[in-house]
Amino acid sequence: MSQEQQIRRDVDSHRHDVMKKVDGSGENNNNNNSNKAQGLGLGLLANQVVVVGGQELENKASGVGSELAEQRAGTITIGEALEATALTAGHRPVDYSDAAAIQAAEVRATGRTNIVPGGVAAAAQSAATRNARVTRDEDKTKLGEILSDASAKLPSDKPVTRRDAEGVIGAELRNDPNLCTRPGGVAASVAAAARLNQTITSQTNNNNNINTTLNK
Repeated sequence: MSQEQQIRRDVDSHRHDVMKKVDGSGENNNNNNSNKAQGLGLGLLANQVVVVGGQELENKASGVGSELAEQRAGTITIGEALEATALTAGHRPVDYSDAAAIQAAEVRATGRTNIVPGGVAAAAQSAATRNARVTRDEDKTKLGEILSDASAKLPSDKPVTRRDAEGVIGAELRNDPNLCTRPGGVAASVAAAARLNQTITSQTNNNNNINTTLNK
């Protein structure tokens, strides 16, 4: 199974689990929560509230209009790519290269220049610092512990682009002693998500062109 196929499977499985939690949160709130959850596949649209892990998140990021909803359907967000890493490499201890890659991903997801206090990047940096002082691997904090609910820890999120992937790859490379990325790691997952999103966008554009031609 290719990295792209693995990411697609993991993300779809996670979305299904989230939707089940939302739908089962109470009869009185079912309709409201279902409406809120419709944006999960769209990477948290601007001013849209969704329920993830029992928490309501609102993305106030500007520049994302409802007219992009159709194009964003099915794309993978940065938060989802990080969560996929928890499945593919969750058993590995967090190191400084992981923390750097996670920070780069968070910055691109939120549009901020600094890390979010109490967010996923802050947790990764703390874990990497602690792990550097711990001898036994079984006592170290693992990637899965940091990234399993990455989307819920991001104040805003967005579909992964090629430029996002390049930034995350560069951060992981610069902070790795061997100047390489890890198979199935943060950079690899984000890069795979970017390739999938590029394919989805191309297919959407082709379909739109065909529809335009047919309607002339």
